[in-house]
Amino acid sequence: MRSLIAKSSILTRCTLALFLTALLANGAFAQLQAGGARVEITPPLAPGTQGPTGKYDHEHLYVRAIVIDNGKTRAALLAADQSNLPDGVWEAASQKMAVELDCPVANILMSATHTHSPGVPYSPGGGNHLSPNDQRVVDAMVQAVQEAKGKLQPVQMAFGAGEAYLNVNRDAINPVTHKWTQAPDPLAPSDKTVAVLAFETPEGRPIAIYVNYAMHPINGYLANFTSADFPGAMCRYLEKNYDDRAVVIFSQGASGDQNPLFLHLSTDGMASRSGVPITGNDMVREAIEAPLRDGKVPGKPMDPEVRDRLENWMQVEGQMLGEVVIRTIANAKPVEGDVRVWGKQVDVSCPGRKRTDEGREGMAGTYEDAPPVPLRLGVIGIGDVALTHVDAEIYTLIGQRLKRQSPMANTVVVTLANGAAPSGYIPDDASYGHETFQVLSSRLKEGCAEDAIANTLTDLVDQYDQQKP
Repeated sequence: MRSLIAKSSILTRCTLALFLTALLANGAFAQLQAGGARVEITPPLAPGTQGPTGKYDHEHLYVRAIVIDNGKTRAALLAADQSNLPDGVWEAASQKMAVELDCPVANILMSATHTHSPGVPYSPGGGNHLSPNDQRVVDAMVQAVQEAKGKLQPVQMAFGAGEAYLNVNRDAINPVTHKWTQAPDPLAPSDKTVAVLAFETPEGRPIAIYVNYAMHPINGYLANFTSADFPGAMCRYLEKNYDDRAVVIFSQGASGDQNPLFLHLSTDGMASRSGVPITGNDMVREAIEAPLRDGKVPGKPMDPEVRDRLENWMQVEGQMLGEVVIRTIANAKPVEGDVRVWGKQVDVSCPGRKRTDEGREGMAGTYEDAPPVPLRLGVIGIGDVALTHVDAEIYTLIGQRLKRQSPMANTVVVTLANGAAPSGYIPDDASYGHETFQVLSSRLKEGCAEDAIANTLTDLVDQYDQQKP
């Protein structure tokens, strides 16, 4: 009798072990893991560029990576302190990372923080040629993914959304000329959402944080020194806040028409370089930057005191955004149950146009037909969060429309991601009448891109959402 009981007990334990093994193989009890890494990519000092002061964190440029593993598949989220990441960078880096992680290319999301620092090389979109700086960024991205993969550890995921009133719509009417210009318009549309995706240890310590906000990092435009601007300041502020045990990524939201609310110190910096008297008050930005931008005056080194005030403001702006992130993480809701990981990417195209006249703003452009313009769109789903992405700069109303019509509440819009479309800026249809440089320079005809982006990405989010168990 005892022998029969013993045999029965052994069979039961074996059956249970096989059952648990099968469940684990199917990912039902798989423990979510994540890891993060940061690799410096600060370039050598360019000829004629002012060197770093050594006082501010944002004077260093980085590639950051977060790798996620749910037991079934992996995904990678990356950002680089660059103006953009052209197609050649995307294709070279994503192929290598997909092999490293044994995951689909569609599970990789890389974006540029879009710093406008003159010390950051800019690579034109649409081509596959890799400049020496591009290759350096590709190598750093692959290294960051390898290091993040090596740091995978059990985590819980949480998502939250805060608000930061640091941005403002920049399509405005000049009160003197009554023409369109680049200036703060607080009455125009502006999305204040700060989306935060956090991965924490079971004890609640963040090890990887992904932040999304819609604001152009143009404090350092034409400043003549290397800087990661407020995104770099924010990331290092948060990383230091968590004792450098966390890696923090900043990604651009729908910021095609969104500037920092306060650009007084940035304008002072340009005035210092061009010789325009500094009044201490706000000055019309377009008038101050035009002589330097167009090469009409030889830019001289920025006055050290003016530069220090500007760099300190970048640091402060990053800290303020960082505090919103800290508060948002404290109130974020952990994801219950299994965390799905899924990615899909598609290409669409819209009718193109070529401008036939010249002029920066305040005038109607003339155009002729041009070949269709390709756009790369995609979604990476992680648990109850959908990270939608587009390889261009889109206007805020396109992003807001997408989030409104998405079937998932936690939908995030990431721009300047997975390549660089040759489109230029992508205005929403209602903004095509704005005679601003963003609209005038767009290579897209009105009436296609807004629908294509919003509806295609909504469909992809719906595909992910329909796969819920």
